[in-house]
Amino acid sequence: MSNYSTADQKFSQKRRVFLTPWRLRLIYLHLIVITLLCLVALPAPAQAQIGATPTPTAVPGESPEVPERVDVQPVARDEEIGERLEGILNATGRFVNPEVRVQDGVVFLMGRTETDDFRQWAGDLARNTQDVAAVVNQIEVIEPSIWDFQPALAELRAQLRGVVRSLPLLGFSLIILAIAWVGARLAATATRNSLQRRQVNQLLRRVIARAAGLLVFLVGLYLVFQVAGLTNVALTVLGGTGLLGLVLGIAFRDITENFLASIFLSLQNPYHSGDLVEIDGITGFVQALTTRATILMTPQGNHVQIPNATVYKSNIHNYTSNPNRREEFTVGIGYDDAISDAQEVARNVLAEHPAVLEEPEPLVLVESLGNATVNLRIFFWLDGSRHSWLKVKSSVIRLVKRAFLDAGISMPDEARELIFPNGVPVQLLEPEGEKPAADTPRHRDEPRAVEEPASVFTDAEGDLRSEAEVIEEQVRKSRAPEEGQNLLEP
Repeated sequence: MSNYSTADQKFSQKRRVFLTPWRLRLIYLHLIVITLLCLVALPAPAQAQIGATPTPTAVPGESPEVPERVDVQPVARDEEIGERLEGILNATGRFVNPEVRVQDGVVFLMGRTETDDFRQWAGDLARNTQDVAAVVNQIEVIEPSIWDFQPALAELRAQLRGVVRSLPLLGFSLIILAIAWVGARLAATATRNSLQRRQVNQLLRRVIARAAGLLVFLVGLYLVFQVAGLTNVALTVLGGTGLLGLVLGIAFRDITENFLASIFLSLQNPYHSGDLVEIDGITGFVQALTTRATILMTPQGNHVQIPNATVYKSNIHNYTSNPNRREEFTVGIGYDDAISDAQEVARNVLAEHPAVLEEPEPLVLVESLGNATVNLRIFFWLDGSRHSWLKVKSSVIRLVKRAFLDAGISMPDEARELIFPNGVPVQLLEPEGEKPAADTPRHRDEPRAVEEPASVFTDAEGDLRSEAEVIEEQVRKSRAPEEGQNLLEP
């Protein structure tokens, strides 16, 4: 072990002595000199053509300048220019019998070609040639025959090649459209199911679902145009969709207005099927609500279609939402009759009537003092879902009149009867030679009291039930005036 250690120490000392700093610098200097000699000894790059003008060295950060033309010889002779240009025209194959003649730097081009573009190209070629002073282009353009179908066939072949090249893009676009269509269906279904769980109106649910599906499909269509490189067309389609909607909205303003009104009416539910309503001065039972109109069946048995826009902007009187309904009428009594007695008689009639509600309580109020009567206003409530207000009102008026007659309360007519508080003495003159009969009254007979039936309703009035069942029966027998889904159905 000691021998090995001694040998290592001696080798390390020799290495430190050999690799001194000045010796390292000398080695580096030799390497640099050898590298420079190798770079100098490398051959210069061969030029593309003999006599070509060398390209200027590019400055870092600047674009290299391109020479306007390349000179073949320091000075080109007319014969050389003509041979060069004529060789180029023959090589292209675009010219028939091309001939080039040069005189004092002026080039005369002759021959024939098929298009003006080829003729102009030959002229530009001659102008860019070295030592050319002017160009006289005498090349004739061959007029195509009217029976030459080569241009049409060439264009057709170009179109076919374009179609073949676009087949992969077309297939990819169809795949995107198919995916967009499936996505639109799924989006519409998911939206419809989500809104159905939230118990949204069916018309609004259908509109929102279709809008969601249309949005997804438009996104797919936009991607197709983007893939095809038609970005402007894609933006035009998306912008045109809104513009088209605006144009259609203006052109079909009434239809759009009725459709939007049907959505709002189906959301707000101001009435239901079978409700008795008054809309725009028309009273009837609601039959259906479509996307265009609200259909009523009037008490006369007629179908009436009211546009939804009119319904939405009109006052709606719903007589079924609150089944209780108040009716009223006026009756006049004589000045000699006690008002309180007449009020009590009328109030007893209302209290005993089976169709008149106790709550709210009926009222008998003094309305005004007429020329010959004291006018009483009678108010009472009834259940409109069970009874007909027309029949009940007729029954109450008849019973109040009968009760007034039984109580001795007069009901004078203002137009035909005058009241004399002190009476008017009347003396009848008997004709001469005649004697009054023993049973002949001395005064005019009193008016005979009219007997009124005491029943709640008469045969003429029928029962007091509501006419809703009768109207429903008429609806079942009639034909629906307008087809379409009833938006009032649950």
